[in-house]
Amino acid sequence: MNVDIASRHSTHEVTNQVPILCDYDAFAADPVLQAAATAFDAGWASERLHAAGRIVGSAQVQDLARLANRFPPELRTHDRFGNRIDQIEFHPAWHELMGLAIEQETHSLAWNRPGPGAQVARAALSYLWSQGESGICCPISMTYAAIPVLRQEPDLWSKWGALVSSNRYDRRQTTASAKTGATVGTAMTEKQGGSDLRQTQTIAEDNGDGTWSLTGHKWFFSVPHSDLFLTLARTAEGISCFVVPGWLPDGSRNGVAIQRLKDKCGNRSNASSEVEFRGAIGQMIGEPGRGLRTGLAMNQGSRLDIAAASAGQMRLAVSLAAHHAAHRRAFQRGLIDQPIMQNVLADLAIEAEAAAWLAFRLFAALDRQETSESDRLLARIGAPIAKYWVSKRAPAVVVEALECHGGNGFIEENPMARLYREAPLNSVWEGSGNVICLDVLRSLEREPGSLVALIEEMRRAAGADNRFDAHLSALESEIPTLVRSEGQARRLVERLALALQASLLLRHAPHMVADAFIATRLEGRWSGHFGDLPASVDAAALAHRAVPAVE
Repeated sequence: MNVDIASRHSTHEVTNQVPILCDYDAFAADPVLQAAATAFDAGWASERLHAAGRIVGSAQVQDLARLANRFPPELRTHDRFGNRIDQIEFHPAWHELMGLAIEQETHSLAWNRPGPGAQVARAALSYLWSQGESGICCPISMTYAAIPVLRQEPDLWSKWGALVSSNRYDRRQTTASAKTGATVGTAMTEKQGGSDLRQTQTIAEDNGDGTWSLTGHKWFFSVPHSDLFLTLARTAEGISCFVVPGWLPDGSRNGVAIQRLKDKCGNRSNASSEVEFRGAIGQMIGEPGRGLRTGLAMNQGSRLDIAAASAGQMRLAVSLAAHHAAHRRAFQRGLIDQPIMQNVLADLAIEAEAAAWLAFRLFAALDRQETSESDRLLARIGAPIAKYWVSKRAPAVVVEALECHGGNGFIEENPMARLYREAPLNSVWEGSGNVICLDVLRSLEREPGSLVALIEEMRRAAGADNRFDAHLSALESEIPTLVRSEGQARRLVERLALALQASLLLRHAPHMVADAFIATRLEGRWSGHFGDLPASVDAAALAHRAVPAVE
């Protein structure tokens, strides 16, 4: 067609569209993450976090994430000769993302470089990578949480320690002795029980040589291509925990028959499966018949990692919404200059900030638990509280942030669409809401000192705000009644989470953030929706603060 003719008949010029948020440093653009790293002794990792932030914020990683989800993993049960192989095929983008994250020790930094702030620094990497591609965070997080469990068995650690701590990702699905690095998974739930692991029906038979043969099924086995995984099976003593290699020394699959991959609504780049164990060879870890305790020892780390990941997702959602509002005009004004949009963005921003401070304070407690009993107790009770509350709030933040984009947020080309499908997962992973809240009740019963540690942590902000002081006093009076009623467990956990968040914001965040949080979340008129900040709050300043700085 003649160019001049095409020009004459053109219907419009594309204007008032928002530039893509990419090629920026996601760490440098996040004042909350920088402040938390400094406050909790992780300032030494600043250079590493800047490097991670530049990678996560790059157009390259955004495209890799798109491809990894556009072309999800596929199951190959047999080779062309009919031999059972049970391998997973991934798009090259998945492997490249895994390589980038593992190279930065996102899975192992806290264990490879122990010291002040080590857990916080590694959690900051997890928080950043959850903004890059959440699918890879599953194997990363499980490997992180499994390392201290494996360390308890010297024989296992001598064989696997260097591999699971390595920063060299090895995509090959073969025997570990041929690899430069390894990842760890878990296979716990079964069809008949789900979260009720006491219903485990898989059987383990003693081979008489220190190994066991496992026969049974697992209903949800994420990352079935893991080099090593922890699982549960019944022995004469009861349910025990086993460490099972994915492949045998000869390179063949270790009795794991993958039935199918789950067709999930989100987290599509990550392979989740149903499997059968057909004589899989494993080694018992922990005491016979105490497998639940051993297997759940990973939960504290993985649950806190979920809180950090959900906080990272919230940060990404707020960044995308604020960036959109800063570059889009409607009704003769910039979106971000309109008071009602400022109120929404400001409210979203304080929610994300409160989530981040909660997660990182508890990782700081992990850092200090060897020398501080109060921090050990705080980490124990705080992990399920943070996991429940932050993962519950993330979908609400994502939905509102998507709405800030209008229709542009509800198309597949926009990363908000993938984030929308991803956000609900963390509230299910490692225990759904009811399971987590009941765990809080059990913790309060078994370790009464944990409530004392939690209240003491909240009281560190006493005197900073009269409204907070009144709320904390009322909460302390209400706790004994709430603890006695299982049906009130969610209310209890929510109130504990909000009080702890308020305390942390009063101590660490700018005054306008803490003031807005207390005015809404603690004063009894909060609807749970966004854009409900009172007129006394400087919503404009909070909204503009949420816009990521892109150099």
